[in-house]
Amino acid sequence: MKKKILFVVTSHDKKGGTGEPTGYYLGEVSHPWEVLHNAGYEIDFVSPKGGNPPVDGFDLTDAVNKEFWENKEYRNKIGNSLKPDDVKPNSYLAIFYAGGHGAMWDFADNQKLSQLASDIYENGGVVAAVCHGPAGLVNIKLKNGKYLVDGKKINAFTNEEETEVKLEKIVPFLLEDKLKDRGAIFEKSEKWKPHVTVDKKLVTGQNPQSAKIVGEAILAELQKK
Repeated sequence: MKKKILFVVTSHDKKGGTGEPTGYYLGEVSHPWEVLHNAGYEIDFVSPKGGNPPVDGFDLTDAVNKEFWENKEYRNKIGNSLKPDDVKPNSYLAIFYAGGHGAMWDFADNQKLSQLASDIYENGGVVAAVCHGPAGLVNIKLKNGKYLVDGKKINAFTNEEETEVKLEKIVPFLLEDKLKDRGAIFEKSEKWKPHVTVDKKLVTGQNPQSAKIVGEAILAELQKK
């Protein structure tokens, strides 16, 4: 089996009714990508609609963002992201949900993405997410009928962070609350501090500041196998 990891990015480009643009957060793709790419893993991209997903947090003064954005192979890959129907779950050792506020609108209810993640996990793979990416985890169910996050330690963008960016009434749900509703044991650090939680092949990070350490934690889990 090739050493392949599937990155999930949002197709959603507006923050609710505000008209403000959003998308996947570039640093939450580039920093884990750098760690895993340098370790010899091939990355594929999937988004709910496929094709060229909207990007947010576009900052090329960040050297890692710049490295990713100027890599022709990977710019082409993310600009032509797969649709969920195009993906064979048994090709991947891990699935990683990148954040960006768009994820709050099109990750949770995408049954095909949830099924991909469930299949990868049940196949012994790693499921990971950062910031708003854990929106993709809230409806994943395993073969035993339980939610993936039920009874597991988990981390994500916190209620305090959502309130600080003044979007707590704009997002369709509060991620921290929804994960707790699903039985997750929610861990967190102070606002904007890096935090990563690992529990039974499930790797989650709190915010953009956690993106690199989530990549490192995914790598550590994969190297255990």
